Amino acid sequence: MSNDRGARIVRVVPDVPAIHRRFDYSVPAALDDTVAVGSRVRIPLHGRRVAAWVVEDNVTSDPGVHALDLAGSSGMGPPASVVALAAWAAWRWAGPLSSFLGTASPTRMVRALPTGSMRGADRPVASPGGGSVALVDRALAADGPAVVRLAPGLDATLLVLELIHRTGPDGVLVLAAARVRADHLAGRLRSAGVPTALLPDDWALARRGGCVVVGTRAGAWAPIERLRAVVILDAHDEAYREERAPTWSAVDVSVERGRRDGAAVLLVSPCPPLALTEGRVLVTTERAVERRGWPVVEVVDRTGDDPRTGLFSERLAVAAHAVLDDPAGRVICIFNRTGRVRVLACRACGELARCTRCGAAVAQAEAAGPLVCGRCHERRPPVCARCDSTKLKSLRIGVSRATEELSALLGTSATEVTATTDRAERVEDARLVVGTEAALHRIERADLVVFCDFDQHLLALRFGAGEEAFALLARAARVVGPHAGAGRVLVQTRVPTHEVLMAATRADPDLVTEAELPVRRQLGLPPFGALALLRGPVAAAYAEGLTEVAGLLVSSLGDDRFLVRADDSTALADGLAAVPRPAGRLRVEVDPTDA
Repeated sequence: MSNDRGARIVRVVPDVPAIHRRFDYSVPAALDDTVAVGSRVRIPLHGRRVAAWVVEDNVTSDPGVHALDLAGSSGMGPPASVVALAAWAAWRWAGPLSSFLGTASPTRMVRALPTGSMRGADRPVASPGGGSVALVDRALAADGPAVVRLAPGLDATLLVLELIHRTGPDGVLVLAAARVRADHLAGRLRSAGVPTALLPDDWALARRGGCVVVGTRAGAWAPIERLRAVVILDAHDEAYREERAPTWSAVDVSVERGRRDGAAVLLVSPCPPLALTEGRVLVTTERAVERRGWPVVEVVDRTGDDPRTGLFSERLAVAAHAVLDDPAGRVICIFNRTGRVRVLACRACGELARCTRCGAAVAQAEAAGPLVCGRCHERRPPVCARCDSTKLKSLRIGVSRATEELSALLGTSATEVTATTDRAERVEDARLVVGTEAALHRIERADLVVFCDFDQHLLALRFGAGEEAFALLARAARVVGPHAGAGRVLVQTRVPTHEVLMAATRADPDLVTEAELPVRRQLGLPPFGALALLRGPVAAAYAEGLTEVAGLLVSSLGDDRFLVRADDSTALADGLAAVPRPAGRLRVEVDPTDA
């Protein structure tokens, strides 16, 4: 369509999150060949020139509206199919469209795509053979996304190579949870002769096509016009979820892309959570193969220990000494510095205070007051469920203190590693490392991983605490290697019969799923319901509108925080979109991880 001057009219979205409107602009003749849906442009807006994306082409403006000319072109952006996907994501996670278009765009201006074929583009990819053949066969036969449960010690790259052997490289997207693993995967694919583009640096190559595209979370928005297959490695990992609002998930975005394009989707994980497996085909290896892919997981039962005996058991000291006696041995001790929950233990018998309804840790707001569950809000008297004692003790210690104590106990200098540790600091050569779970992402190999107080993870107040704790054990299992190696994982706990620990020692993730399923169903938690968390000074006003206009169930959590519940994600997204947001600071977290 054109305006009264005969020029083509396009509709754009400004790169201004606070502006949710779309505007019509005329395309000057000089830009006619370079502007299409997805293009990045400059527009005059309120006396300024701002960046924008073209989201519709050949539109008809409202009568009487005179469209201004585009101010200029800023190069290529996402293809039309990804622009449409971004509009869906803006509805699904209640965020501005510009936020998703920004993630889908190149980090540097791209005026033209590279020419010439990539190395290996003309050669077929050989099948790696082995068990990956049967796994890919079953995954491709699934109607919709398939969840491939692969033990942490097994090589997921073989699955990727087998899939590329079937489909060819063009249109294949592979995501890894961490940049270091994406780099390693891209290197292995190139060594195997597979033409590969690694995002974000190779955005232009990915846009041109003819290669496998590898990336991390933002790679879900890879500039592939039409997908043929998607593989998400460690699909359970929290790294695939954006922490900033809108809190979108790369897994959900990729699944939706696969649905739209009719592409095969393989969600690979050693410990797939319910949100991944519910209603989907689960593909597993033989039990003997899965067992070999897990290391020895040893549980140290501290139930009968006096809480005053300290953080480190005698078994921990013996195991650590045995490793450190070898000049090449390395030990990683994991301790949660900030503590996701204040764990209470009986002073008399050491039993942990847990909720009788959902199993989470309980807290005591005041001395002699009732014990309250932060997850399901169940209340009970402050009495030990095991020995009826009324004397409870809070168990907590910082990682810095733990580093000092363990170094003195083992007679070896210890290195502290947390999320704030300088990335430039070399920790790979340290023989004794004490830190938060960040240490498991900084160090690729160790002989012994010790969880000093695993109950902080098992009994956290989030509804997905058990699954997250199991994922942490899977990460440690990858660091020490499979069952055939000499490495092991040692877990100190006061709940040794917890289903997560049973699943890890038996290499049987089904035990976690079987325990989680009835609790989630009873409480209406995902995947049997959808949640959103509201925060901010105007959250109360927005929550009131959601209750009255959208009919959603809203409960106050205090401190300007509200939890919104719906039957499913569609009802939640429709409800959030139906209520205008009040002016003021408001954060909307769809699918919150800390609910």
